[in-house]
Amino acid sequence: MIERSHLAILRAVEQAGSLTAAAERLHLTQSALSHSIKKLEQQLGAPVWEREGRQLRPTQAGQYLLGLAGRLLPQLEHAEDVIARMAAGERGVLRIGMECHPCYQWLLKIVGPYLTAWPGVDVDVKQQFQFGGMAALFGHDIDLLVTPDPLHKPGVEFTPVFDYEQVLVVANHHPLAQQDFVRPEQLVGEVLISYPVPVERLDIFSHFMLPAGVAPRSHKTIETTDILLHTVAVGRGVAALPRWLVAEYAERLPIKAVSLGEQGIAKHIYVGVRTADRNTDYIDAFIRQAATVSWRQEVK
Repeated sequence: MIERSHLAILRAVEQAGSLTAAAERLHLTQSALSHSIKKLEQQLGAPVWEREGRQLRPTQAGQYLLGLAGRLLPQLEHAEDVIARMAAGERGVLRIGMECHPCYQWLLKIVGPYLTAWPGVDVDVKQQFQFGGMAALFGHDIDLLVTPDPLHKPGVEFTPVFDYEQVLVVANHHPLAQQDFVRPEQLVGEVLISYPVPVERLDIFSHFMLPAGVAPRSHKTIETTDILLHTVAVGRGVAALPRWLVAEYAERLPIKAVSLGEQGIAKHIYVGVRTADRNTDYIDAFIRQAATVSWRQEVK
């Protein structure tokens, strides 16, 4: 019978790279770890590891069990953490995955009131899941995903919490700053700055420039919002960001928001949760709190 300890050992060997390092990580002797693996292989009637020189490589059976470990162990560990918190008189921890760089500023406006209203709940933001949120949600690495591009799949529910306009950001002295909107061909000579996101996930490419068959002069990426907008402010490039974020930074930087096309690009921010968790009170409360904060409140 496959036990949790077997899956934990397989995961540790895969992560650590050797039996010795895995044994140290699990606080076991190497002989005890080897015996456990050998016993599992006898029960299964198939090897789970094979040696390539000094390296261990999982067999087909081992790969299958590693996949199982990747799905089940995070769920069990999360369940233990939740129950331990309940036993200590706490409600739990809400782990939020961000698949939206500029949404961090928006999230900060929600977290304060939420923590005040739910003193027994901790909030943890997992920014490393910015571009792999669905896998993290299904794997129980996060409990809630904030994204502008939901992938509707069975087992996950997405709730739109606010809408916004994606706009072009330029310096106040840029020629395009005097226009109400820009056309795709007007960006051909520009340096486009974005977050380090695959091009196919950038709205300015997929919804604006590529349909028109044009591309910017060059494309560069910057990780942080502050540095990105300071770079735009001194005229070293243009960027596409939510209008509410540009309005907030325009109070202290010489930047201007210009609509992308005459109709603009309308977007929505969604919050996704596992269907099984949708009725959890503190998760539902966060979604309701999120829906009360929008860019309209910030630009008044």
